[in-house]
Amino acid sequence: QVQLVESGGGLVQAGGSLRLSCAASGRTFSSSAMGWFRQAPGKEREFVAAISPLASSTDYANSVKGRFTISRDNGQNTVYLQMNSLKPEDTAVYYCAAASSTAAVRSGDERNYWGQGTQVTVSS
Repeated sequence: QVQLVESGGGLVQAGGSLRLSCAASGRTFSSSAMGWFRQAPGKEREFVAAISPLASSTDYANSVKGRFTISRDNGQNTVYLQMNSLKPEDTAVYYCAAASSTAAVRSGDERNYWGQGTQVTVSS
C-alpha cells in the first residue's frame, strides 16, 4: 500500500506561483514513478506532470510546459509541483499519483495510488 498526502494548495492571483507537495509513505518511494493530475469542475481528470523514480526523466502536459516543474526528494519521500505564471484555467483540484513507471502514471489508471487532492484556485 502507498499513502499519498498533498498539501500547498490555495488561492492565488493570476501570474502568481504555488508549490504543491505530496508526502508518500507505505513503500519504497524511490522505486515509484510519481505524478500530478488535476480535475476542474465539470471536466475529466487530466495529466499534468510525471517524474521517474530517480528523477532522470520528466514529462509534462503541453498546457503547463515552461510554467510548471515537477521534482522529488527521495530522502524526504516527497514530490513537488512548482507552478509559476498561474492562469485562471489552472484552477482545479490537484492530485498526486504513484505507479511503477512514468507511462503508468500518465495513463491515469485507477489502479494507481492516488492522494485525496488539494484545491488550487487562480483568480483573474
